[in-house]
Amino acid sequence: MDYEVLIRNATLVDGTGASRRTGGVAISGGRIELVGELNGARGRIEIDATGKVLAPGFIDVHTHDDRLLLSDPAMLPKLLQGVTTVVTGNCGISLTPSPPRIPPPLDLLDGSGQWYRFDTFGAYAAALADARPATNCVALIGHSTLRVRALERLDREATPAQVAAMRAELDAALGAGATGMSAGPAYAPAAAASTAELIEVARPLAAHRGIFTIHMRDENEGVLESIEETLAIGRALGVPVVISHHKVAGQKMHGRSVETIARIATAMRTQAVALDCYPYHASSTILIADAVRFASKVLVTWSRPHPELAGLELGLAAQRLGLSQDQAIDALQPAGAVYFVMDEADVQRILAFGPTMIGSDGLPHDPHPHPRLWGTFPRVLGHYARDLALFSLETAIHKMTGLSAARFGLAGRGVIRAGAIADLVIFDPATVCDAATFEHPTRPAGGIDTVIVAGQIAVTGGEPTGARVGKLVTGRVGIGDAAWAA
Repeated sequence: MDYEVLIRNATLVDGTGASRRTGGVAISGGRIELVGELNGARGRIEIDATGKVLAPGFIDVHTHDDRLLLSDPAMLPKLLQGVTTVVTGNCGISLTPSPPRIPPPLDLLDGSGQWYRFDTFGAYAAALADARPATNCVALIGHSTLRVRALERLDREATPAQVAAMRAELDAALGAGATGMSAGPAYAPAAAASTAELIEVARPLAAHRGIFTIHMRDENEGVLESIEETLAIGRALGVPVVISHHKVAGQKMHGRSVETIARIATAMRTQAVALDCYPYHASSTILIADAVRFASKVLVTWSRPHPELAGLELGLAAQRLGLSQDQAIDALQPAGAVYFVMDEADVQRILAFGPTMIGSDGLPHDPHPHPRLWGTFPRVLGHYARDLALFSLETAIHKMTGLSAARFGLAGRGVIRAGAIADLVIFDPATVCDAATFEHPTRPAGGIDTVIVAGQIAVTGGEPTGARVGKLVTGRVGIGDAAWAA
């Protein structure tokens, strides 16, 4: 038989966690038609993957790519890592529905207001279709964005009328193809929101079979209490919850991941709860004075009044300004930073926990971003799986493909099997590695050879082809779904 694309002689790692095997796939019409022996099959395009791994395209479950998909739809920071699907709208921050003002951290997506122009999710979805990004998009609606739109004063709990307004907008967005709601009560726009407010705004999730993700209220000394709040929200709504970029931050908390992982594992026996993690011991977000005190080192990633200081250590930036560090924090605003706040042993413990998914949490609009934007997935494959043997290659790939697709209800994705969407990546297991560093954070990864999105070759020989066939994907999952337990 003739197919559009044939990949032969690959080491197949199918995304389910099953052992690798030798074989190939045949692709037509954007889907995988045949897996295994390809005797007698022919392809208009044939790829010999001898010595390389063929895996499902990676799913980045935690991104802030809402704007990047429109402003730079080539999506090179993700595509060149082998990522074929990104989950946007995390940490309570989404590009839609457009707010009347842009307080931090909403400015992580756009500080100018140029891209906050979509009053409805339907309008954003239409713009996404027009942009034709190179990767697929799964979209969440941010509670903080809803809150800024609905409340004049953010330092107080929403009134019943304001909750109803936010709930109605979430319901409309879910009906138009959004997958869930994210929350970020750690940040000022939502810090005054009670647990009850988060629950009441998120009520439409159950009817739409949507998911709730959260940048928890406290990832430092109150992390265990924040986990309890997250679990309570999931129970009250009857929907799956995802603890975003799980960490224990600050020197006092080093080693406490033993406790947080144990609590999450216990909760998983009785409710649908998941988590993701990025493979670095430094975090990144807006520059916040309270966050600086928990960090052993801070790097400036951007500053609107002082763009020339991006990439410098905060103390050096303060010297350049002739100010104390505290004064410099104020003078740099609005600004972003990298915070060295985690212990590597905690990072490895959380990564190695079986149910942990992989998400980059990259910030694509930072002039000097955290290297996770360009390096997350190759770093898991190369540094943690191959070099440190923290887990097997099969486990690493499952964490960034099949597990993620199941948790977010992405039917037909994240696995290599007949009938699945042909989102695929071919890489060299001996050379795959992250090249981005804190000093040079935008270096493309090594070892990623071919990326296929919906059957179209988007990267070949490590170089983008210009193919852009990504689309909005709507995940639907309920707490009783077999996929959630997969």
